[in-house]
Amino acid sequence: MRRTVGAISVALAALTLLSACGGSDHKLMNIRSEDGTPDEFGILPTKPLETPENYASLPVPTPGAGNRVDPTPKSDAVAALGGKPSALAEGQGIARSDGGLVNYASRYGVTPGIRQVLAQEDAEYRKGKGPLLFERWAGKNVYFEAYEDQALNQSAELQRFRRAGVKTPSAPPELKQD
Repeated sequence: MRRTVGAISVALAALTLLSACGGSDHKLMNIRSEDGTPDEFGILPTKPLETPENYASLPVPTPGAGNRVDPTPKSDAVAALGGKPSALAEGQGIARSDGGLVNYASRYGVTPGIRQVLAQEDAEYRKGKGPLLFERWAGKNVYFEAYEDQALNQSAELQRFRRAGVKTPSAPPELKQD
């Protein structure tokens, strides 16, 4: 009887300690949401409404078809980088006028299937850096610990750039010593 009470006491104490560890919230570290709510980063604002030059040129409304004010993030990104979004929309891939940019960007070579290669290398790296059984039970996120040796020390890099004379207008100003 005494052992049972002692075992229950130890189990309750362990449960209390574990429940105290469950307060951290790492929702932004999880790409997929389990709670069924919309992804706030996946919601894009619509483009502003415009009056067309000619109402006869408007397409016939079709259920499920695109709208003139629907967001087009890929085309917008191509335009922001100086490309031609029309080539992307027509399925041409890279416009002929962007050939110089592509050649310059790939001047040191291009690794085919780089995304798959990086995904595989990252999976192998994380295989040995995963959470231990206790960390899984406690729900501890070990993302930052796994990549800690690859993290950039922001303050040290900022100081290194400033010593080299690089302008850093978006960084906090240097504190002047009295």
